[in-house]
Amino acid sequence: MRISYAKPELAYDIRICLTSVMKRGRKPTIDAADITRAAIAIADAEGLAAVSMARVAAEMGNATMALYRHVKSKDELLALMWDSAMEQPPPLPDGDWRDQLGFWAKAVLTAIRRRPWFLQIPISGPPAGPKNLAWLDSALSALEGLPLEPGEKIGVVMGLSTFVQGEARLNFTLAKGFEEDPARFNHQYGQMLREVVDPRRMPSLAKVVDAGVFDMDDVLDVEDIGADFDFGLHLFLEGVAAHIRGRS
Repeated sequence: MRISYAKPELAYDIRICLTSVMKRGRKPTIDAADITRAAIAIADAEGLAAVSMARVAAEMGNATMALYRHVKSKDELLALMWDSAMEQPPPLPDGDWRDQLGFWAKAVLTAIRRRPWFLQIPISGPPAGPKNLAWLDSALSALEGLPLEPGEKIGVVMGLSTFVQGEARLNFTLAKGFEEDPARFNHQYGQMLREVVDPRRMPSLAKVVDAGVFDMDDVLDVEDIGADFDFGLHLFLEGVAAHIRGRS
């Protein structure tokens, strides 16, 4: 199941549902925003797999078909959840564009860590919901005044967003694997690599293994994860800076 924001009517529904634009007349008993909040509560408590139209209806005390009058499908519900799961972006701090983009990236990572199920929603289109667009606008504002074409600015933000979400997804997956089998993440991993890595076939990896990179009691370390993220973020921003210098 993949969600696409390519359908104009879906983007319209998201704008209407999430900006609390009220129609004239009596407010319905439930609306799309209520349904979305109920679905998010289920995902927060039990994970995304527990979310279904029937389950949301049961939690709200309504018939399943009543939900379809406000949310056309589970795909649309997931799209609404994808946008609503994120809080509004925090104001960027004073500083140069690197400071601001670095702050933005860490704010995205923090938001995802609060709701890791966010990463499990399959997305096949660009952002269209109001909150996701607000995050996009926030990142673009950090690039104001830089000698970059508008398309390049979008490319920078999309590249940074991909990096952050990729790091968050990897960390979430590794943490889950650590819970299931901690032994896979201790010094035994380094020993295993020494046994299976042939320096004639994988010379570069063999050098890293021989350097003792994996010889530690716990390969998965929260502080190391944070350091890895900071290092990757630094490299990304350095690459953007080098591109800008090349324009001078």
